[in-house]
This record gives sequence, C-alpha cells and structure tokens, in this order.
Amino acid sequence: MIPVFTFLRENAAKLADQTLTHLGLTFASLLMALLLGLPLGIYIARRKRVASAVLGVAGVLQTVPSIALLGFLIPLLGIGAGPALTALFLYALLPIIRNTYVGISEVNPTLTEAARGMGMTARQVLWRVELPLAMPVIFAGIRTATVINVGVATLAAYVAAGGLGEFIFGGIALNNTNMMLAGAIPAALLAVGFDLGLARLQRVRWSGSVGGDAGGASGKKRVATGAGLLVVVAVMAVAWPRNNPHRLLAGFAHEFGGRADGYPGLQKVYGMTIENRLLDQSLMYEAIRTNKVDVISGYSTDGRIKAFGLTVLDDDKHAFPPYAAAPVVREATLAKYPELQPALDRLNGRLTDSIMTELNYRADYLHESPERVARGFLMKVGLLQPAIAARTGQVVMGSKVFTEQYILAEIYRQLIEGYTTLRVVSKTGFGGTQLCFDALRTGAIDFYPEYTGTGLLVILQPAQATLDSLKRLPGAKQPAAIYSYVKAEFTRRYALRWGVPLGFNNAYCLMMRQTDAKQRGIRTLSELTRYVKGV
Repeated sequence: MIPVFTFLRENAAKLADQTLTHLGLTFASLLMALLLGLPLGIYIARRKRVASAVLGVAGVLQTVPSIALLGFLIPLLGIGAGPALTALFLYALLPIIRNTYVGISEVNPTLTEAARGMGMTARQVLWRVELPLAMPVIFAGIRTATVINVGVATLAAYVAAGGLGEFIFGGIALNNTNMMLAGAIPAALLAVGFDLGLARLQRVRWSGSVGGDAGGASGKKRVATGAGLLVVVAVMAVAWPRNNPHRLLAGFAHEFGGRADGYPGLQKVYGMTIENRLLDQSLMYEAIRTNKVDVISGYSTDGRIKAFGLTVLDDDKHAFPPYAAAPVVREATLAKYPELQPALDRLNGRLTDSIMTELNYRADYLHESPERVARGFLMKVGLLQPAIAARTGQVVMGSKVFTEQYILAEIYRQLIEGYTTLRVVSKTGFGGTQLCFDALRTGAIDFYPEYTGTGLLVILQPAQATLDSLKRLPGAKQPAAIYSYVKAEFTRRYALRWGVPLGFNNAYCLMMRQTDAKQRGIRTLSELTRYVKGV
C-alpha cells in the first residue's frame, strides 16, 4: 500500500480538486432529487392510483446502465456537468420517491384520524404526524441515494465533468493500480462518511408531536443547516478558483494524461503545466467544438482536424517520438500459421499519412462504418479479395478503443480472410495500451496494430541513456532506428514480432481551435507553455 500513499501525496493538489468536484456533483444532484422526489413521494402517497406509474418510470430509469444513460444525454446536453448532474439526479430519484411513499403509506391510519379529530389541518397532520413517523424510512432512501450517487459520480469523468473517476479511468487505461486506488479509496470513504453523517442526522427530533416543540425546532434547524451546507459545497465546486491565469483548459484522453509519452512527457520536456480534464477519447473533439475545453490531445492523422477547424501545435522540442504503425504478432502464432505473415505484409507502405487521415475522416466525420472504410481502401489499392470459404484455423485480433484502430483491424481482417484460410475473431476496443499488450503477451489475442513510439516509451521503457541516444539521431534516421530497437527488444523480451511498417506516422499532438491559436499567437508547444505561464 506504500506506493498508493506515495501516489496520493504526489498528486495531492489534483486529488483535492477532483474530490471537491465529486462532492459538488453528488450534493447538487442529491438536492435536485430531494426537491422533486420528496413532494412527489408525498403526492403519490395521497393518490394511490398514480403511484404504480410513477414508481414504474423511476424504476426503469434506475435500471438503465450508467454509461448508456450518459450516452443518451450527450446529444441533448453536450458534455461536462450537464449530463453528469442529470444522470445522477435520475438515479437518486427512485429510492427517495419510493421510501417517501412507503414511509407515509405505512403510518397507522388511527393516528392520522386522531390528529384530524383534534382539529389539525391536512398540513399539520403531514408535518406533525406523518413525516416524523415516516422519517426513518425516508432517511433510509436518502442514504441509499447518496451512496449510489457517490459511486455513479465516478462516471462523470467519462463526459469531462471531473471527479474522482479521472483517476479510476486513467488507471484502467494505463493498467496503473495505484492510480485506480487513488480514485476508488476516496470515493469509498466519501460514501461511508456520508452514510454515517446521514445516520447521525436521522436521529434528530423533528416536531413537537413526537418529541416536544423545542426538540422539533432544534431538529429542523439542524436539517436546514445541513441542507445549507450541501448548497455551499455544490456552489464551491462550480465556482472554485483555478490556478491558470490565462484560463486555458485542456481535455486529455485518460491514457494520454498518464503515459510517459503523453502529458508527463510534455511536463518534462517543456515544463508545461496546464489545467486539464480527462475525458473519453471519443468525446474530445465534441469538447473543443462546443468550447468546453481550449486544447485537446489527439493524433496527427485524425480526419476531424480539418473538419472542425483545428490547428496542430508544432512539437518544436520533439517530445513525441515517431509513431510508425505496424502489426505486433505472437511468434507462436506465426509458427503455427506461417501464411499469416505474408498476408499482413501486403500492407507494407500502403498507408501514407494523407491516406490514413482520409480514412479516419470518413469514419469519424462522415460516419461510415470501419468495415466499409476498410473495404473501400482495399478495393482502391487492388488488395480486396473475396473471403475464402474453407477455414483451417483461427487467429484472434485485438485493437485499442479509437477509430483508427478499428479501421486497421477491419483492413487486417478482410486481408487475412481473403488471402488465407484463417478465420479472424475480433476482440476490439481494449481500453488502453497496457491492457492490449497484456492480452497479446498472455495469448488472449494473437496480434494487434501498434505504434513504435508507444512500444518504446510505454511498454519497453528503456533507460534514459538509450532514449537520449535515439533522440540525438538526425530526424530522418529516428523512425528507422526506433523501429529496429523496438523490434529487437520485443523479440528478445516477449517473443513478439513486429511486422513491416504500414507507411504512416500517427504521432501524438496537441490541438487548438484555429481562431483561438491565431488570436493568442500560439503555434508551437513552447509558445503554449509560455502563454499558460503568463510569460
């Protein structure tokens, strides 16, 4: 556990910021659910005919998977706090409505009749008899909703709303246990702490009918104070001052945020420190298009760069190494199926930067399926063959979770099934480099497309002296030298073979909207660093 505490100490500032955001999302959504759920629960307790319909709708919302619900909300609300708060609000409704309805419905009718017989109005019966007696059940629902929201709020990182989920998603993408625990442990502690706090609040005395007027006034005051604190924390999470004097916000993919050749590499080479939010790879372009962020990480061959009016900032200090794409295959698989290698080699040099950019554009912006894009490319270069009917073996192909990898996987599948008697089983969408590589190394998959820069810095992680020797080479010689080094080391260490490069270099890059970059005079990563620092 010591490495976990070391990680927490080194990331204390970001942890505090994300914890505050997590609190704000949880409390704000809970307050919204209370404002609607409590009156609605009281209403259906009086109108039994509509109770089943209301509870049924709330129950259906509760059964929708969290990621699916966020996916439905993104087209309507965009990304950021909006869809996150809406999803959390909807998840909190059912336990609050149901427990309020059950608590009031189970109050002994003789007590309410006696209260009316004493001359109490319907409002007085509610506040002095029904609510105090139902409060244990109602609070149980509030406690359940709070614990649910603390857990579901970790998914806010998926839509760039921040929170402790940034550490969890980043840890999953990088297979970094310490990073995952840095998000999971505080989230678990928050859930336990809130539950204990609400249990203590539940014991307050609510009204004179149940425990005396003085006790009731005190109880109501404590509840009002607690609600006020929830509002204050929620407002603080939204309005908390940021460190960046120039107010630039970056959106980074979870893997980029933690990889040695991603943001940590920029910090090391450029001394860059920019306020950032981690979000799902597929949402970064939506984030910059809708002005939720000002800078995003991406890939130099992405087809949406031109479509969305973005400019790629020049890596003037060469922090990002060459990223030549090539298949990585298990040697055991090649020994078993020798016809696989010639099929893979047919793509040698066929995919230039411009061609790959066009293929990505067709999938990302024109919304063509990866299968159709791959088929069109193979037809254009004269490599498309009808699938061979007879099958004598099977290989399992993997890919990471972004468009280019899906396209490459489809190209390989159609090539292999057209030129060999092998059947291809696709396991696409691995959530990070380390996960994909581990699947290959352990035999869960037989091959997947990879990039030399990723293989060098993320998987091999050579000594600094080796990296320096590679970086000192002239720019034109670096790609071949890095490919040779990665190929030799993968064979020696892991019995994995790199195929011939496909012909394009998909380097990491940072992008800005063209108008913003021009207005601020930012063309390079050095200029971005100076701008953020206010130099």
